[in-house]
Amino acid sequence: MQRSHRGSIIATLVVVLFAGLLVFAYQHRDSGHNSAPITAVGSTALQPLVEAAGEDFQRSNPGTSVTVQGGGSGTGLSQIAQGAVSLGNSDLYAEEKKGIDTKNLVDHRVAVVGIVPIMNQGTGVTNLTQSQLTDIFTGKVKNWKEVGGKDQEIVLVNRAAGSGTRAAFEKWGMNGAHSKEAQEQDSSGMVKSIVKTTPGAISYVAFAYKSNDVTMAKVNGVEPSNENVENGSYPLWSYEHIYTNGKGNAQVQKFLEYMESESFQKKYVEKLGYISMNKMKIDRDLNGHVTLVQKG
Repeated sequence: MQRSHRGSIIATLVVVLFAGLLVFAYQHRDSGHNSAPITAVGSTALQPLVEAAGEDFQRSNPGTSVTVQGGGSGTGLSQIAQGAVSLGNSDLYAEEKKGIDTKNLVDHRVAVVGIVPIMNQGTGVTNLTQSQLTDIFTGKVKNWKEVGGKDQEIVLVNRAAGSGTRAAFEKWGMNGAHSKEAQEQDSSGMVKSIVKTTPGAISYVAFAYKSNDVTMAKVNGVEPSNENVENGSYPLWSYEHIYTNGKGNAQVQKFLEYMESESFQKKYVEKLGYISMNKMKIDRDLNGHVTLVQKG
């Protein structure tokens, strides 16, 4: 009888312990699901930076899910305006994109991206003026020998029409002209791959996609470097915007605060090929007006 009583106590303790573990697991599961997932869509130029931020943020905020997708700035702006995603990533101001309802959108400038013309290494050209870029992409110039290169046909590779990188390149690299019809690609990575393997090809990518297997052109004789963007001597760059519809929920606000923090800017921005907002010596508004940044 005593042995039976002892067994009953042990069985009761096991049941209580098991029930406690179930309650703990249930509460832990709920705490994860209470954090709504953060979804970011848009610019492929900005995508690597937001992905790095998302991975870091998830590690320090267990239970939070951050999903980042490309698709181009137009897609990001359209989806955030509709409230379909948490964050809309863009290389251009929302006001520059036709058909976007901007009244509820809040702009967060998280970095600056330089844009560099890239060419197949066999063209024989290392420097292009903005006028030459305009002539090349509008189809006025069709052979590399016309701009000091080899006798070789120029092959244009564009980003898709909804791309913020394309819009920024046309605005700041082509003096507002529009590129002629040519093959289009949805991602910066694919553009670079095609230029690398196609004789005579030219396109443009964000600094984050720089590499030694393509020729990266100077523009107006100025090296495409972070320092030259920061001081305003290199013209092809744009702000990297993350838009929210309203302020966003508390978790979204926390994520954006992390991206804008000095620790994140130091840890990731330059490492991934972007330029920190903190290092810009100039500010350029929607209309291209440049002012000096007042520090401190």
